[in-house]
Amino acid sequence: MAAVANRETGKDDRAAIPGVRAFLRVSNEVAGALREGRPVVALESTLISHGFPYPENLAIARDSEDAIRAQGAVPATVAIHDGRLLVGLEPSELETLATVHGVSKVARPTLAAALARDGWGATTVSATMIAAHAAGIAVFATGGIGGVHRGALVGPGGGPGSLDISADLDELGRTPVVVVSAGPKLILDVPLTVEALETRGVPLLTIGSDEVPGFWARRSGVRSPIVVASAEEAARVARTHLRLGLGTGMLVCAPVPEADEVPRERIEGMIERATAEAVEAGVRGAELTPWLLARIAELTEGASVRANLSLIRNNARTAARIAVSLPG
Repeated sequence: MAAVANRETGKDDRAAIPGVRAFLRVSNEVAGALREGRPVVALESTLISHGFPYPENLAIARDSEDAIRAQGAVPATVAIHDGRLLVGLEPSELETLATVHGVSKVARPTLAAALARDGWGATTVSATMIAAHAAGIAVFATGGIGGVHRGALVGPGGGPGSLDISADLDELGRTPVVVVSAGPKLILDVPLTVEALETRGVPLLTIGSDEVPGFWARRSGVRSPIVVASAEEAARVARTHLRLGLGTGMLVCAPVPEADEVPRERIEGMIERATAEAVEAGVRGAELTPWLLARIAELTEGASVRANLSLIRNNARTAARIAVSLPG
């Protein structure tokens, strides 16, 4: 899709970040697919190093790659190692990342620091989008996106808010990559997250539902701005969006499979309890989301983890279908 956009605009749409390409190491498989115009889907690596314990993390990483291959696309898991942005990991690298300790979590603000030192780094949504765009990959599958945290604007008792807003939103507003997720995590302020995306000019599409999904839950109570019937219809919208050259990404939300969801009505009370406990414990900033996810996993007796694993596989499949349908 990047090549189509280039022909129509008459310029390299990746020129805004030429320096990133100097740090890329694209695997032979991914490089060959890009040269031949075959569909490629980027995958983040934070879920491997920080999302699940070994060997569950390695299994879900392999499952995601297998799901993409089964749809006729090529997976490109992104990570950082010894000053290079790796786009496409070899099997041995995937296993190393799943087992090594001390892996840094890398987003746009920490990308330079991670590349300036040796060792492994796992890319979040923003860093993965940067690498994918620099490599010429138009579609990226993740689990859920970050957004505006509850209490970000108004704190407890009506005091000042935390201003805790994920870098994912600004990245979607500046990097033209199609991001497939199961929606904002319900630990966030979903209405404000949707508003923030609209402010940044980011199209938000939901496949097969009139509501934005809430990660573990198929419904969040927030109406979706754009509804499409299938991944193929989402690809048609994505193709037009990228051709317009507006410079923003696009968020495609695929609800978690119904058999594995934790309904909003069940999990909302647990989220409120976990959030209150986090405030009492003084947990904030980068530590807040993983703390909340771990606590909610305890409160749901593992149901949230099962939903998470299911939606990751589903997002990979959906992203591959979009990537396969994108050219044209």
